[in-house]
Amino acid sequence: MAVWLKRGATAEAKAEANKKVQDIVEGVLADIDARGDAAVRDLSIKFDNWDRASYVLTAQEKQDCLDQLTGQDLKDIEFAQTQVRNFAQIQRDSMKDVEVETMPGVILGHKNLPLNAAGCYVPGGKYPLLASAHMSVITAKVAGVKRVITCAPPFQGRPAPAIVAAQVMAGADEIYALGGIQAVGAMALGTETILPVDILVGPGNAFVAEAKRQLFGRVGIDLFAGPTETLVIADEIGCDGELAATDLLGQAEHGPDSPAILLTTSRKLAEDTMREIERLLTILPTADYAGRAWATYGEVILAEDDAEMVRIADEIASEHVQVMTRDPDYFLNNMTNYGALFLGARTNVAFGDKVIGTNHTLPTKKSARYTGGLWVGKFLKTCTYQRVLTDEASAMIGEYCSRLCALEGFAGHGEQANIRVRRYGHRDIPYAGKAEPLVVV
Repeated sequence: MAVWLKRGATAEAKAEANKKVQDIVEGVLADIDARGDAAVRDLSIKFDNWDRASYVLTAQEKQDCLDQLTGQDLKDIEFAQTQVRNFAQIQRDSMKDVEVETMPGVILGHKNLPLNAAGCYVPGGKYPLLASAHMSVITAKVAGVKRVITCAPPFQGRPAPAIVAAQVMAGADEIYALGGIQAVGAMALGTETILPVDILVGPGNAFVAEAKRQLFGRVGIDLFAGPTETLVIADEIGCDGELAATDLLGQAEHGPDSPAILLTTSRKLAEDTMREIERLLTILPTADYAGRAWATYGEVILAEDDAEMVRIADEIASEHVQVMTRDPDYFLNNMTNYGALFLGARTNVAFGDKVIGTNHTLPTKKSARYTGGLWVGKFLKTCTYQRVLTDEASAMIGEYCSRLCALEGFAGHGEQANIRVRRYGHRDIPYAGKAEPLVVV
């Protein structure tokens, strides 16, 4: 039986916080829908203290941002983008169009068609998270999306140079200096100056995640990507307290609402980790965010064995799962609910967040139970088609279809089948609404 050495916020407290977010987002989206650009401007001033004649960046502004970065900065961004592009292309190449003759004269197939327009949100209020530009824009472009636009909030009163550079280098077609609900709402709903998109992608805070949830249906979304979550699964053989503490706080620094959980079979490792967390919080520059996240949402769970850790981990369904045990592959082979796995002490969530090539936009709030993270396939529609080549095939399928339609009471559907039987099977049968179902001769 598992023991919680430290618990996070209660479900009731989380629900109350979520309700407040929902109400705010609902009002903001309604305002954008009603007033368009005027609402976006008012909201940008209110939430970001940010106003300008046009929120879309000019070619000169983009170049100015590129010029502010060093040569090494640009090389590092290029390296990360190359890794993301390479893996996205591998994913795209795995998705094949198909066409097959399933029976004589019957052709079925599907095509993987890219969406026409994607809106990519790049967080940047607290930190300029330029990696989100790689993950969304490049992935959409590899999929073949024709129009890819981005929104990122201002950072310290201006467009963040590193974010803008990453967006430009990734190939964004339009770049807007807008953040928060107003950015997501403008991309999805459209305004007088911003054409709407077909899908919204990218991570964000609780307000951005809720806005995407409420907009789903009017546009597609990648997934529910709210505040960052991390789960460290560890034992004394694969990990030590300093390593576990570092990996927990490294993700908790995203914000004060970011859950960080240690799941272990070792009481000693659990206690060592908690001590190390307290020590690191005295020296970590981002201890303000990380400390509040750990105090409110941090958990330490002591399990009996690896099997129980798998069961608990699947219940948690965390966005990031760092596995540092004697046998990390056990978790790869047995876990089913996670956004991404990071196997062994040599890798970590930061590698995935920034540079290694897998996508860092991942499911949160237990949505890993039913979806994976952002990938090329999110920007593609798998659309089927059919072709019937012979009279014989049309008449044969028609006879089956006619009888099945009669079982459902769909006379009009049945007549669609019967007219083919009459024309291509040369059978003199009456109108579907006045006849018994066809009987195979």
